[in-house]
Amino acid sequence: MENKNSQVTEENILKVRDDHRPLHFTEEGDSFRLNEGSQASWLSGESFDYKELRNRIEPWLTSLFQSEHLSLLAGSGLTHAVHYLAADEGAAGMEPITFTDYQPEIDAAAKKSSKAAGRKEDNLEDQLRVANELLRGLEILQKNEEAETLRTELENGMQSFAESILKSEAGIATAKESKREEAFNTLVTFLMSFASRSGGRDRLNIFTTNYDRLIEAGAELAGLHLLDRFLGNLMPIFRSSRLDLDMHYNPPGIRGEPRYLEGVARYTKLHGSVDWVQTGKDIRRIGLPFGATEISPWLQAPGMSDATAHKLMIYPNAAKDRETADYPYVELFRDLAAAVCRPNSTLVTYGYSFGDEHINRVIRDMLTIPSTHLVVISYDDPLGRIMETYRELGRPSQISLLIGPALADLAKLTEYFLPKAAIDKTTYRMSELLKQRWGAQQSEEKPDREKENASEGGEV
Repeated sequence: MENKNSQVTEENILKVRDDHRPLHFTEEGDSFRLNEGSQASWLSGESFDYKELRNRIEPWLTSLFQSEHLSLLAGSGLTHAVHYLAADEGAAGMEPITFTDYQPEIDAAAKKSSKAAGRKEDNLEDQLRVANELLRGLEILQKNEEAETLRTELENGMQSFAESILKSEAGIATAKESKREEAFNTLVTFLMSFASRSGGRDRLNIFTTNYDRLIEAGAELAGLHLLDRFLGNLMPIFRSSRLDLDMHYNPPGIRGEPRYLEGVARYTKLHGSVDWVQTGKDIRRIGLPFGATEISPWLQAPGMSDATAHKLMIYPNAAKDRETADYPYVELFRDLAAAVCRPNSTLVTYGYSFGDEHINRVIRDMLTIPSTHLVVISYDDPLGRIMETYRELGRPSQISLLIGPALADLAKLTEYFLPKAAIDKTTYRMSELLKQRWGAQQSEEKPDREKENASEGGEV
């Protein structure tokens, strides 16, 4: 989570290109200064500015973004960053639930679960996950009265959880118009920096651990078409047989040579979404408006009589049997592994704190392929989990780091460091033309210099 109100000078960490170790520096006014013990061969002194940082970072990211396979993993940091741009404050937090029975046992198990994941403090997700497991145990033991009480409190907790997600959306949707436009323009620029890929490259894959619909809203404003596992229009249904559907077009005057339609990306919400509901054996996406104040009215529809907040398909909500608990998450994580664990693949994480071991395991497997690369962009690392994971992975040559407010603040990142949002043939033609002209100019100058050297040699 971003903490932009802190008065403490925050450290920035950079590692790109041929850096042997991470470079640590702090901001001093309009410039930056290397921390004691840090050295950089590409700097002439200890002080530098955004121009030198941009010259170091932007070409590197531009080349990585044109890898054969490119994936973006967005964590909660993206929601907090956009919310801060729109409303000058972070997104809404999640308050813990108070249970009538087994409160000490639930809290103790939640702390144990949090510690196993590398977090210092447990959160609502840990609490909900443990409470769901306890509910299943009470049902097995046929302690019906206690199970009913816990189920009711869980439904209320899930309702509050969903409303906290909607509150974050509403904070952006109802912000002052100028600030809201600035926030969404920054988000659109961020997304299109990734999605603007040349036609011969594989589609961008977007993964997120967030439950909100911020990326969907940004993609809609950007005209970016998202392909996911849902099919249908009125109430799209989750399908395992996605069959790698794509969108092409036929250029005028050319037959039988379809080309990729621009502005298309594949999209996967790894932990589910606030608008996914389990109805019977199916999982459907309901038409919940962005920034709605509550979810209950949108569950009042034919065929959804048994739908409650407890039926929302968000990760902490384990279903009654193991099979349903695995579905659809097992499909979604399989998509992540299939997308990133390929040769010549680049994975960029933004606002992800490396607190999900399921995802970390996939990243670890990805880096066993020598031609893959991981780019970590994060506003901060308060628990030290990112740097700890960096050291544990043990593959520094395959990892780039951009950590700190000077590098990962969303507005600064899109302005200075991310590739421009339109990498088209015109740009390549211009660069090739400049190379040819520069090469021709050098070849013309070379004979002139040789003649001068020869004449000077003859006079001696």
